[in-house]
Amino acid sequence: MEEIVRRAVERAIETMTEKLGEQLTIDDMARSAMFSKFHFSRVFRQATGVSPGRFLSAMRLAEAKRLLLSTKFSVADISYRVGYNSVGTFSTRFSDRVGVSPIAYRQFRGLVPTGSGGASGAGAPSTILRGHVHPSPTDQPGPVFVGLFPSRLPEGKPVRYTVLDTPGPYVLSAVPEGRWHLIALCSTPTGTGTDWDDPGFIGHEGPLSFPAGTTTRLVDLRLRVLRPFDPPVLIAVRNRAPAMAAVAV
Repeated sequence: MEEIVRRAVERAIETMTEKLGEQLTIDDMARSAMFSKFHFSRVFRQATGVSPGRFLSAMRLAEAKRLLLSTKFSVADISYRVGYNSVGTFSTRFSDRVGVSPIAYRQFRGLVPTGSGGASGAGAPSTILRGHVHPSPTDQPGPVFVGLFPSRLPEGKPVRYTVLDTPGPYVLSAVPEGRWHLIALCSTPTGTGTDWDDPGFIGHEGPLSFPAGTTTRLVDLRLRVLRPFDPPVLIAVRNRAPAMAAVAV
């Protein structure tokens, strides 16, 4: 990535971080990056994998997750603090993107009980996806979440997922037909999140196509240090799961 682009995207993300509770437009973010609106949108997507608007929305919901677990603020107070004028809109958006309502997220302390997730509504299951999650050279191996998502954002209810004790072989069974992003998140001893909010290391491949009739697919992932450009994690899945090869949710 060119240095001028990297610094521009960093400035935009810094602006988002500083003004989560304010009404930011794409023009505001482009001005902070010192790019034209159209050029900014293009390079931001290239750097992060998602649009500026989706990245900002994910940052707001990630902050809402933190506030729900670390404060006694009401859901209404939190919604205003992260830039929503309507509690109903915030609750709906949170439920859609995280996979559980704000009240339930606080009740479960951010750890949705196993089996409470749902499928993405994709086509009939057909494929077994397997491979190996390789640790980062600087990794302190911890539990690894491996999941399939419709987009680059690790949000909502994964199409399929498994949890490993450490980096190593994984298997996801009954993968539906479609195009999915394979994302691995590795927690660390110093992580502060109660689930995967603060993974430390991430791996990504995708989008991957799973056409009808595919029986087996092999895809390896290599973990790397999480970067400021990586979209926030919005899933609510236990960081430990019963002994299993995969969970079809």
